[in-house]
Amino acid sequence: MSRPLAVSAVRKRFGDVPVIGGVDIGVPAGEILALVGPSGCGKSTLLRLIAGLDTHYAGEISVDGSVICGPDPRVGLVFQEPRLFPWLTLAQNVAFGLHDPDGAEARRLVADALAVMGLASFAHALPKHVSGGMAQRAALARALVTEPQVLLLDEPFSSLDAFTRMKLQDHLLAAWQRYRPTLVLVTHDLDEAVYLADRVVLLSERPSRVQDVLRVAPARPRDRRDPSLLGLRVALLEALHLERGAVGAAS
Repeated sequence: MSRPLAVSAVRKRFGDVPVIGGVDIGVPAGEILALVGPSGCGKSTLLRLIAGLDTHYAGEISVDGSVICGPDPRVGLVFQEPRLFPWLTLAQNVAFGLHDPDGAEARRLVADALAVMGLASFAHALPKHVSGGMAQRAALARALVTEPQVLLLDEPFSSLDAFTRMKLQDHLLAAWQRYRPTLVLVTHDLDEAVYLADRVVLLSERPSRVQDVLRVAPARPRDRRDPSLLGLRVALLEALHLERGAVGAAS
């Protein structure tokens, strides 16, 4: 079951370099939120803070009012690469984080997660025997099988070709419909952001702050050719261009 996520006045520095300059974001339970912004603005860093992988920051991050103080079973994270164990089958990789990975309940959960991601017939395949897109679907299944309240995705489709990427976007939406986590997606692909998200948060140049928030109006299922999605993409491109222009003028 999903829970709301709150990021309140978060600031982060690496030594003397400020990376995140005060970010406030609220994500209602079950919403899909996309984070976009210039390269190096701290999107992935913010995701690591939400995941509890880095606790050295100012501000507060909470799920359903409970502060995140480190890695938390309520929060799942999918990286840019699948990071599967090469000596384990896809089913064993998906089961890895479960309390009793060999038990009957774990087998049921794993089978369900693999089926949602379209991998039921590849449960016993090793990672080296499947494509990159299938490996990333297995990584998504591994994150979903524990039924996290918040799921974080750090550019999970960035290394895939355009056709595979679109297919995985639809697999992700199907999985979201099944598990309904609160979902935060970091992406550089503006088409992906407006196709998947309920809202798109645009972060500024480093040290990042929330520059704009755009609501995506079309109901799901969406048509990628919808003119309103194209309009949102253009608005995001213009906002990014203005941000770069302002930085260039300041420098």
